Amino acid sequence: MANTSGNAYGLTALCPIINGHTNDSNPLYKAAGESHDKEVRRILQALPLNQESPFANTDNTYLARLFILNDVFFQQGNDFKRDQLKSKYLCFNSNFHGELEPYLTSLWNNNENQVREIWQHCVAFESVSNANDFVRYIKSCQLTTTLFFNGSNDQPVAEQLKALYVKQMFSEFVLTQQGKSAAELKQAFKYFLQRVQLNDVKSPSWKPGQTEVAL
Repeated sequence: MANTSGNAYGLTALCPIINGHTNDSNPLYKAAGESHDKEVRRILQALPLNQESPFANTDNTYLARLFILNDVFFQQGNDFKRDQLKSKYLCFNSNFHGELEPYLTSLWNNNENQVREIWQHCVAFESVSNANDFVRYIKSCQLTTTLFFNGSNDQPVAEQLKALYVKQMFSEFVLTQQGKSAAELKQAFKYFLQRVQLNDVKSPSWKPGQTEVAL
């Protein structure tokens, strides 16, 4: 089915960026006189990464990216009419577990300031004032994602992170228990189970966007 694969959703949205330059009328603009697409590039390049990323703070994000589409490429020779975009576009791609509306609501509720800073340079975004407006706006810019492939195991992010954490801890357990007696192994394994808390998905576990193991 388009846009979905199992429990995963593939979002593709193309939001037209305002043509022209910023002005002093909007206090959110960092540099009046800059082109809107240049401002968006500056904002995207300054976004924090990994655990500090706004998408790490958005429920059930598998992966996400934002980039600017300047124009379409044409390679059919000189005898064909060349189509060109009337504006540049902010492209928003995200793969996540669950349904679209709750995901976009989480993105807004957890990162409202960053969302406003990015999308303020897009056409008609001035009408967005709350999470419901943001959901409607993104859906109005949405394209159908065809041939969507879900590269995860189709489980919620928290469960996948817990599984990776347990795998890491068990590998460490095996390495540190070499040569131990059966009695020692039994006692150590009891401690291991207490440490990893298999029935608690949230803690201890890896965090969304985490790239280094805490020692």
